[in-house]
Formats: sequence, structure tokens, C-alpha cells
Amino acid sequence: MGDIQIIRDFYSFPEQTNRILRIFTPEIYQEQPHRRFPVLYMLDGQNIFSHPESAVYDTWCANITLEELVSQGTIHPWIIVGIDHLPNRMEEYSPWQDGRGHLTSEFLVNSLKPYIDRQYRTLTDPQNTAILGSSMGGLFALYLGKTYPQIFGRIGGISPALMFGGDFMFRYWDRHTRFWSKILLHVGSAEQYNYYGTELDFVPITEYFYQHLKKLGYSEQELCFVLAEGDIHHETAWQKRLPEMLTWLLEPTVGTGWF
Repeated sequence: MGDIQIIRDFYSFPEQTNRILRIFTPEIYQEQPHRRFPVLYMLDGQNIFSHPESAVYDTWCANITLEELVSQGTIHPWIIVGIDHLPNRMEEYSPWQDGRGHLTSEFLVNSLKPYIDRQYRTLTDPQNTAILGSSMGGLFALYLGKTYPQIFGRIGGISPALMFGGDFMFRYWDRHTRFWSKILLHVGSAEQYNYYGTELDFVPITEYFYQHLKKLGYSEQELCFVLAEGDIHHETAWQKRLPEMLTWLLEPTVGTGWF
């Protein structure tokens, strides 16, 4: 299996605080020292790896899934960078309503990605850079994809909290970016909840957003909507579906520069 390095004191200048990073390099990274690799950035980093120091409860097991897909020849090997969330996750992933999403964005784009590209053998273009998150993290991944299409070409909005901020994301994503992109929208059919008196139905709003992007000109090659029958809003569901998510989102494409 690959290696996971945990950095506990990575300083974020925009946010004036330390961050925890979890960086997975696939097994082949050490075996082929002259090869460069694409990078997948995943939000809520404490929940994504099968590792003794990950979250106490269920995780995505992204490291195991990725190595299995690589061994099957389904996808190429990727570096995965997990970014733990800060104490106030809602503010951190909110680019509006007095949130701090603009500071999180600045950290990711101007501090974290340049550091990863300096320290690791990476492929740096949009086709080789992915961002993936769930719930508020899924919403924030979509925000990053629209704001920085020249950086994040592959965007995974998993069970995205699109209802947060009203119709903000629909208004914000007002045109095709004209950059190369693959956008995954994935939601479980059982993701319908009452949250402190507020009805949260992730299914129709995710499908509406898919239709919205289609109307903006995104093609079937650029866009994928998945309604997972019976799935709930939880890491166990996302772990189960991760192989199919990564198979589509990270599939090799012409001109990706792998060697």
C-alpha cells in the first residue's frame, strides 16, 4: 500500500491558523522516482483515509479504493491530499453569508497547491488536478471549480448542500467556464432530512443543478449525475460508492500528460 504523511502544523496565512494535512502517495510513487502524478484534493481530510489516526468512526477509505482501482487498471495512480476542516466547518466552507470560504479558497490556491507542487512530483494542469467534497464540502468543491477552473479541472460535488445560501450557487455558476472540466454530482435517494426544523432534501436540488449546468452548455462528457438508490447522507454510503465515483471522475483522458 501507499504512504500517508500527516502534517499537523501547516500554517495558513490567509486564515491565521494551523492546518492538518494528510497526504497519500500511492505505492508506485516510490517505485518510479522519475514519474509525475496527478493530485486529488479532498475536503474533510480527517474522514477520508483508512488509517489509525483518521476519524474514530467510518471513513471513505480513499487510499484503499484508489490502490484497488489502480491495480485493476481502471485509473492511473493519483496523489491524494486530505485537508482537515477547522472547528467551524460551516463558516469555512461558506463563500457567502459572512462565511470564510474566500479565506479557505485563498489558502488552497495560493498556499497549499504551490506547496504540494514543490514538495511532490506532480502534474499541475487542470486535467490533472481534482477537488472533491461532500455535503458542505461538496458545495465548496463546486464553488472552487467555478472560481478557479484554470486550476481544478475535475470537480466532485458529493451530496452537495446546494440549498445553503438559497439560489446562490445557481446564480454564481452563470456560464460555462470554457475550461476543460469533468463535474460529478452524486446524491443518495434517501438523503431527505429534517434538520432542526428545516427540511433538507438533497435529491431534487442536486438534479436541478445538474439540469442547470446542462442548460449552460455542459456536455455529457463533462457532466455526470448519479442518484444512488437507498443511500443516506453518511461516509458509509460514500465509501461504498467511491469506486464508481473515482472511476468516472479520475478516468484517463487524452492529453493528461501521464508518463
